[in-house]
Amino acid sequence: MLVHLSIRDIVLIERLDLALAAGLSVLTGETGAGKSILLDALSLALGGRGDGGLVRHGARQGEVTAVFDIAGDHRARTMLVENGIDADGDVILRRVQSADGRTRVFVNDRPSSVALMRDLGQLLVEIHGQHDDRALVDPAAHRLLLDQYGGLQSEAEAVARAYAAWKDCEQALLQHRARVDAAQREADFLRASVEELSDLSPIAGEEEELAARRQTMMRSEKIATDVSDANEELSGHSSPIPPLAGLLKRLDRRRDELPGLLDPAIERIDVALDALSEAQMALAAALRSLEFDPRALEETEERLFALRAAGRKFNVPVDDLPELTARMIGDLADLDAGEDRLHRLEAEATEKQAFFAGIAATLSEKRQVAARLLEGAVMAELPDLKLERAEFIVETATDADRPSAAGIDSVEFFVRTNPGTRPGPMMKVASGGELSRFLLALKVALADRGSAPTLVFDEIDTGVGGAVADAIGRRLARLAGSVQVLAVTHAPQVAARATSHLLISKATADSGEDRVETRVATMGDAGRREEIARMLAGESVTEEARAAAARLIGAERR
Repeated sequence: MLVHLSIRDIVLIERLDLALAAGLSVLTGETGAGKSILLDALSLALGGRGDGGLVRHGARQGEVTAVFDIAGDHRARTMLVENGIDADGDVILRRVQSADGRTRVFVNDRPSSVALMRDLGQLLVEIHGQHDDRALVDPAAHRLLLDQYGGLQSEAEAVARAYAAWKDCEQALLQHRARVDAAQREADFLRASVEELSDLSPIAGEEEELAARRQTMMRSEKIATDVSDANEELSGHSSPIPPLAGLLKRLDRRRDELPGLLDPAIERIDVALDALSEAQMALAAALRSLEFDPRALEETEERLFALRAAGRKFNVPVDDLPELTARMIGDLADLDAGEDRLHRLEAEATEKQAFFAGIAATLSEKRQVAARLLEGAVMAELPDLKLERAEFIVETATDADRPSAAGIDSVEFFVRTNPGTRPGPMMKVASGGELSRFLLALKVALADRGSAPTLVFDEIDTGVGGAVADAIGRRLARLAGSVQVLAVTHAPQVAARATSHLLISKATADSGEDRVETRVATMGDAGRREEIARMLAGESVTEEARAAAARLIGAERR
C-alpha cells in the first residue's frame, strides 16, 4: 500500500509531502490544478519514462519518493531479496530526474536500475483510466488474470513445469542425435584415434614435467663431460702427479747435500701433490653423482615428442589431450550404444509430450469455464455503469499445435459496445470513458484475485453523472475494502464515498515570485463539504449546494 508520496521540484511543485490512508482516497480540484502532475510524479517513482521537462523551471533536478507498506506482499519481498536488497520494513522507491534528462534510481536507498523499479512498481500499483500505464489492457496479462480469477495458478504452474521438462528432453534428444550422427560420419577416424590416444594415455601436465626432466638430463650430460675431461687430465696419461712425485723424490735425496736450501721447495711440492690427489678424488666423486642412464633421456624425449606430435595431429594443446581422449571415448560409446539411447530418449520425449498435452487440455477446459464466469461477473457490473448495451467477452483460442509454457490457449479481453457491431480488443473498441468503466468492472470482478495493493483510477467518471457516477463511486468503495484506491475525480458522487479527500489547487508561490505552484491539502469534514458543494454547483457555491453536499455525504456514510 502506498503510504507516503514526497515530491521535490517537479513542474509546478516545489515541495510536497503527502500521506495517504488506506481505503478510498479521492483527489479533486478544478481543471488545470495539477492532478496530472501528481500522477506523472507517481509514474516516475514507479519506473515510468524520465523526462527533463518534468523538472520545475529553474531547478537543476527534481525528486520523487514513494513509500510502500509491503507487509504480507510475498511477491515484492521476493523480488527485493532476489536483487540483494533489504526486504524488512517498507520499500522506498526514489527517483532523481535531472533537467538535462539524466535519471537516477534508488530502491531502499540503494542505487538500482529503472527496470527493477518498473518491475516493483507493476507489483505495487496499477494505474487505470486517462493515464498511459493501463495494466489491464495489455493482452499479454489477460491469460494470467483469467487464471487468477479461476484459481488456476497451480495448474498453470504444473503445465509450465511439464512443458519445460518436455522441451528439456527434446533438447537432450536433439543433442544426442547430432552427436551420434557426427560420430557415425567419422566412425573409422574415431576408432583409430581412440586406439592411438588410449595407447598414448596422455596425462594433464605431463608435457611440462617431461620437458623439465629432459632439460635437467641434457644439462647433466654436458656437465659430466667437462668433469670427465678434468678427471682425465688428473688421472690419465698426461696427469702431472707422477712427474711431480718423481721430482719430489729426487729433490728429497739431495736435501742433505744442501742443508735447509731445498726444504721450502720440497714442502710446497708435497702440498701441491696432496691438493692434486684431493682434487682427483673430488672429481671422481662428482662423476659418480652425475652418472645417468642415456637410455632414460632417450625414453623421455621419445615420450615428449610423441605427445607433441599427437597435439599437432589433433590440433589441440598437449594438456588438452586427456580431455580429447575422454570425449572421443564418449563419442565412441555414443556410437556403439547410440541407437539404444536414442530410442530411450525418443520414448521419454513422447511420454513427456503426452503428459503435457493431457494437463494442458485439462487446464484449457477449466479456462473455458473460468472465462464464462468472468464474463458473467463483469457483465453484472455493466448496467449500473451505463454500459447496459455493451458486452464483455473473454476471447479464448485453443491450438494444440502451438503449445507454450502457458499451455495451448491464447486469451484476450474483447468488448462489444453496441449490439450488431463486431467485438474487438478493449483498447481498440472502447472509447476513453467506456474503457475506464470496463476496467473498473473488471477490477471489481478481480478485486480479491491477485490485484496490486494500490489501484489508481484517473478520471474514470469522465462524461458520466448521476446514477452512473454513483455506481462508479460504490464500486470504488467496494474495491477499497480489499485494496488501497486512489481516484482522481470530478464526480461529487464519487468524492462523497471517500475515506480521505485531497484537494489539489494552484496558487501563487509563497516566495512572491511571479509563478504559481500546485498544492495538495487533506480536508476535514467542513472543507470536504465545501469542495463537494463546489463540484455540485460550479463556481457559485450556494447554501442549497452545501445542503445537497451534506446530504450526499450523509447518505454515503449510511
